[in-house]
Amino acid sequence: MYKQTSEMDESEIDDTPVSPVLKVLRSSGYGSVPGLDDEELADPDELEEQVYKEQFEAILRLPVQPRKGGIRPNTDESGKVDFGAFATVDFDRICPDFDKALYKADKLALELRDQLIMVSIVSSRLPSSAQWQVLKLVRKGLLEVDEIVSEDMRALAVMQLRVERLIRDIQRLKEASWNRRKTKAGQWLEEE
Repeated sequence: MYKQTSEMDESEIDDTPVSPVLKVLRSSGYGSVPGLDDEELADPDELEEQVYKEQFEAILRLPVQPRKGGIRPNTDESGKVDFGAFATVDFDRICPDFDKALYKADKLALELRDQLIMVSIVSSRLPSSAQWQVLKLVRKGLLEVDEIVSEDMRALAVMQLRVERLIRDIQRLKEASWNRRKTKAGQWLEEE
């Protein structure tokens, strides 16, 4: 009774018999209204706009306070406003300079957090008095990490030394960034 669409050509589709009750003559794909010309009917874009207006009516009714200053949007020659995230005239003025030292310090802080989690896991396996005595000897240089017999104690010593080195590196990077910003601010003040 039904033919596959791949087997049918377009002439067969138009001539397919349909029940007279179901057959509706349409001048367009969206139907028509008796007594109205098709030009008077709303096109799909207008219908879509009406639906959006109805759905977002509550949001569109919110009061808007005009800005007195701040960000001025970027406009092109025709006067259209570009609403992109970086489409402001003064984005460069507002956006701070990228600080490589602070970025690296933040990455090292994430690594430090992970190391501290590992230290807490390994230290929970060891007696606290023994681990602090061994770490004290390692910090003073009286005991090498390779000389520690217990694998958990050796792992704890390696991780604790890494934690201390990460803390020193983070402090050094933050101080370098702060000094660089102080120097830049001093140069800016001298120019004015």
